Amino acid sequence: GVAGQLVIDERNFDFRRLPSSWSDMWSGKAFRGGGQNFRAEFMPGNQVQRYTVNWTNPNLFGYLPYSLSVGGFYYTRQYRDWTEQRLGGRAALGYAVTKDLSISSELRMEDVNISNPRVAGVGELDSALGSNDIYTARFRVARDTRDSPFMSTEGALLELIFDQVFGEYDYSRGNLNYSRYFMVRERPDGGGRHTIASTWKFGVTGSQTPIFENYFAGGYSTLRGFSFRGASPKVNDVQVGGEMMFLGSLEYVFPLTADEMLRGVAFVDYGTVERDLKMNSENFRVAPGLGLRVSVPALGPAPLAFDFAYPVNHSDTDDTQVFSFFMGFT
Repeated sequence: GVAGQLVIDERNFDFRRLPSSWSDMWSGKAFRGGGQNFRAEFMPGNQVQRYTVNWTNPNLFGYLPYSLSVGGFYYTRQYRDWTEQRLGGRAALGYAVTKDLSISSELRMEDVNISNPRVAGVGELDSALGSNDIYTARFRVARDTRDSPFMSTEGALLELIFDQVFGEYDYSRGNLNYSRYFMVRERPDGGGRHTIASTWKFGVTGSQTPIFENYFAGGYSTLRGFSFRGASPKVNDVQVGGEMMFLGSLEYVFPLTADEMLRGVAFVDYGTVERDLKMNSENFRVAPGLGLRVSVPALGPAPLAFDFAYPVNHSDTDDTQVFSFFMGFT
């Protein structure tokens, strides 16, 4: 579809510094100086809409290694098999144990409205139609030694996430994410780095998980070579997702230009999403490919991604797609 985006991102925000005049607003004196982060995003579109507001204090109480974050969101998307609308808010408290190790807890409250089913008669989808109240308590432990969150060349990221969901549904969910980056070589000035990256994602969720919270795969960041959610279990041609996910990727990233605005990528994505907690070799997907990364400073630190992948192993019900395009802000 087509979408536009407006972002207000202030890294030295202060909610207590109210403007005393219009000149304070235009000169940049108002709402600044407190070291807080404020981000508002407005993204209207014909298939996807997203509106979010988030405030973060990275040093709660001014000196302790605690952080506090609160935010709200409104989100709508026309998926292949239904239309989904989410309205809610979240509050998170974090603690930096060391420079690389952090823990956090989060409470998320949202109303999820499911409408316009493409196919009737699928029990999992029919039971989720209408408004659904979801409350999620999350606990997260992360160790991050990467040199950069975007286009990393060294280090690793390990995340352990546990969710307990309550409200209209009651179930637990666990996720383990691991990424490791090996620098192969670089120029004497430290640029032009060649990197091998390996990532794994593993997750399981309870049997009471609603269809809109199941695991799905297909597309950039999951399984390239497939359409968005196209490598997911189906019932009567409806992508219902699954209770278990295992995804992996092996990439070799290398610069194509001296300023590293253009990078090449050779990769192979693999993995599966299963309806229940049982691995089925017939559903295991493998897709090698080649890609291009274009860094445009005006669009932020995440590069544009152009990838060509061809599935060499897939399920009979999968929707394949050789070319994929991704912009970081989406």
